[in-house]
Amino acid sequence: MDIAVLAYDGVFDSGLAAILDVLDGANAMRTELPEPPPAWNVTTVGFRRRIRTGAGHVVETAPVAEAEKSDLLLVPALAERRPDALIAHVSGPVSAAARKLVAATRERRTPVASACTGTFLLAESGVLDGRQATTSWWLAPYFRKRYPAVTIDETRMVTSSGGVTTAGAAFGHVDLALAIVRMSSPALADLVARYLVVDERPSQAAYTISAALAQSDPTVAAFERWARVHLDEPIAISDGASAIGVSERTLQRAVRRTLGTSPVRFVQDLRIERASHLLRTTDMPLEVIARKVGYEHANTLRILLRERTGSTAGELRRR
Repeated sequence: MDIAVLAYDGVFDSGLAAILDVLDGANAMRTELPEPPPAWNVTTVGFRRRIRTGAGHVVETAPVAEAEKSDLLLVPALAERRPDALIAHVSGPVSAAARKLVAATRERRTPVASACTGTFLLAESGVLDGRQATTSWWLAPYFRKRYPAVTIDETRMVTSSGGVTTAGAAFGHVDLALAIVRMSSPALADLVARYLVVDERPSQAAYTISAALAQSDPTVAAFERWARVHLDEPIAISDGASAIGVSERTLQRAVRRTLGTSPVRFVQDLRIERASHLLRTTDMPLEVIARKVGYEHANTLRILLRERTGSTAGELRRR
């Protein structure tokens, strides 16, 4: 399988390195399997002979025309965390050639993949329209607002839809590369993960900070502050809307537009976040923690923890 990895000025160093290291490791370890999959031929391509990464390192690249012969185009993230600067970069003239490359690659029906902020470049190229995707959890509100034609689920670590694979935040590049390996050989992906000591992370939910997501909209931020004060009480969404001076319908729309969910589910997320913190930092019994976050029965909290974080209460406590 021929894989082209696009390196460009400002590329996220760890993202580029993680993809190359995982694929190189897979090639080195494949012969340890009784029935090894074919090797991956990986080429780092760029629009110039030398590019400078986000951290200032110089990387030599092959001509970007090599990507036309590839079976997969991988686009690492841009080293930019600020939403406004990120969107300006991926939509501006500096990224025009990369957008054109991504769009042309999909026109040839060649799969493309990216992680973290790189998913914005894919979306800006139009290849995610009508498809499901994931991205860095803290950037999801901005992604959702700019690309309404894309169904974004920031709880997922890796998502594949219609020939396009996306992965979550920063070191989601490791998960992305392992997902590429897994497509050819699940056994080899497991072997590489064990050598690299990488745990399977199907979800970003356990890492999400709800307050950070809420700050992108003043109505949602106000509701989040009110809800936190009342987490140990039964919460009526109508009471929350009234307390922050908006109608319940306005609140519903703001939360849906910003977070892609309902106010009820957002409150549940806040409760799970608080309960997870208490499990990790105190020795309170689960029954006590449940009451502190508004649940009468510990089993209700136990089920929600498993559903939202992918971990049991005991596993969270051991962390």
